[in-house]
Amino acid sequence: MGIARKILIVEDHPIFRMGMCELIDQEKDLVVCGSAEDVPTARDLIKSEKPELVILDLSLKNSNGMELLKELNKYHKEIFVLVLSMHEESLHAERCLLAGAKGYVMKHEAIESVIKAIRKIFAGKKYISQRIMESLLNKMGDQPPQGQGSCVQNLTDRELEIFQLIGKGFSSGQIASQLNLSVKTIGAHRERIKGRLGLKTSGEMVRYAVLWLETDLF
Repeated sequence: MGIARKILIVEDHPIFRMGMCELIDQEKDLVVCGSAEDVPTARDLIKSEKPELVILDLSLKNSNGMELLKELNKYHKEIFVLVLSMHEESLHAERCLLAGAKGYVMKHEAIESVIKAIRKIFAGKKYISQRIMESLLNKMGDQPPQGQGSCVQNLTDRELEIFQLIGKGFSSGQIASQLNLSVKTIGAHRERIKGRLGLKTSGEMVRYAVLWLETDLF
């Protein structure tokens, strides 16, 4: 067994914080290196303990959790951040992800979901609560009918290949070059992909593709 990965908890509710510490410490490869109830204490622990991941409650009584998230993204990009939130609106999740968070978990979910999120983040993925994910996708376009699986499953092999490259940030020109196709052909494929996924704009398609690659939730 290698060295346990260090996690810092920033949460101002003592009982919730204690329960999370106990849960994480049950995992042999994870260890809580410290806990804080406000941003100043968290900053000190980040300097002294050098955690690999910070579990951050945005709704701190006397501090601004979003401020700490932005600081970590600017000055400590090597530290992953998993946000805990009471807000179910997808807008909050979007803002956190844009600010650098690697995960977003609702506080009312089973605390075990935090472990699932931690492991997914350490595996190089992002984790978003299922309810938030559904809300995000509802904003982007129509959802597949219940029981019919992901809209992505309706893509052809070529469309899926292009969709994956879109999610990786490739432009139409780069995709055309990589697949030895014309830019016009790639454009036609992009339009068909939008139609199959029920999306209205190219921006929505790019966001969908990025989420699909990073979350494994579809």
